[in-house]
Amino acid sequence: MEDKILLEVENVCLNFGGVKALNDITFNVKNREILGIIGPNGAGKTCILNCINGFYHPDSGHIQLEGKKITEKPPNKIAELGIARVFQGIQLYPGMSVLDNIMAARHMYISYSILAAAFYFGKERSQEIIHRREVEKIIDFLEIESIRKKRVSELPYGMRKRVDLGRALAMKPKLLLLDEPMAGMNLEEKEDMTRFILDISQETETTMVLVEHDMGVVMDICSRLVVFEFGRKIAEGSPEEIGKNAKVIAAYLGEGGE
Repeated sequence: MEDKILLEVENVCLNFGGVKALNDITFNVKNREILGIIGPNGAGKTCILNCINGFYHPDSGHIQLEGKKITEKPPNKIAELGIARVFQGIQLYPGMSVLDNIMAARHMYISYSILAAAFYFGKERSQEIIHRREVEKIIDFLEIESIRKKRVSELPYGMRKRVDLGRALAMKPKLLLLDEPMAGMNLEEKEDMTRFILDISQETETTMVLVEHDMGVVMDICSRLVVFEFGRKIAEGSPEEIGKNAKVIAAYLGEGGE
């Protein structure tokens, strides 16, 4: 089952005026793998994630999830199909608690109305208990029990990133998009985040696409890498193959790379 294709990106092009942000991008994501997308700043990495989860609609080409075309679907419909995302910039509700921020991601599984919820009885109460249990599992998994009732605005940066990851996990995604989840973190925070990503992969078998500039992390945890430069895919392969690729060394790992 691990070789089964979960996501297919085929000949995707995206233009902003006269600028080609993505130029004929093709790759796939296999079931249960962690696929890394690397490249210099401005290479198109975040653009392709925006296309996958519906923030951008490509000018040509198509994207399929489990063989079904999702290219023209809006972000909320794509989320319902099983794609969740952790953004480079933290996207949390600062005035709400950690628990409530993660709980908010369960909204797509709630079948009762706001009016019914106000009475909190019967079906509504039982569903609330089920969702709360799922959230508590995530809080335990991410080792954030001690801050579960704290407002997000009171938390240090690294903990906010962890809560952001927890909110994405609450959607129970088939595919998790991670857009520089370690940006701005210190060494200890990066080590913790790396551990959680590996635990997610091993314990939940969630498929992931990771965009990250820390090459040590990428080389250690990704099974395959796709390399972008100026909106084009210039290489694809295992970390070992990419590390020896002359185009990658020239464009990214060598002179002018990060």
